[in-house]
Amino acid sequence: MQIKPGLYQHFKGNRYKVIGVGFHTENLQELVAYQGLYHDKEYGEHPIWIRPVEMFYDHVSRDGYVGPRFQLLSEHGPFVCKDCGKEI
Repeated sequence: MQIKPGLYQHFKGNRYKVIGVGFHTENLQELVAYQGLYHDKEYGEHPIWIRPVEMFYDHVSRDGYVGPRFQLLSEHGPFVCKDCGKEI
């Protein structure tokens, strides 16, 4: 599976900038790094998250929603924080 860098939307509504895919140093598991385009009280401004590629591509069925966990919106942005308007 290949994840393209770009602007993605999580099924719960938040948007993220996918930075790229890397590998776990011990087991070489593919991990995707992505940055939140929002502020979080617990994790700060524009938190960076890491998730296994398989989980990124998962389909979810929760609270009446059935579909992909993340959807690609654009390969080129814009990557603008919904809370401060800053381009990331």
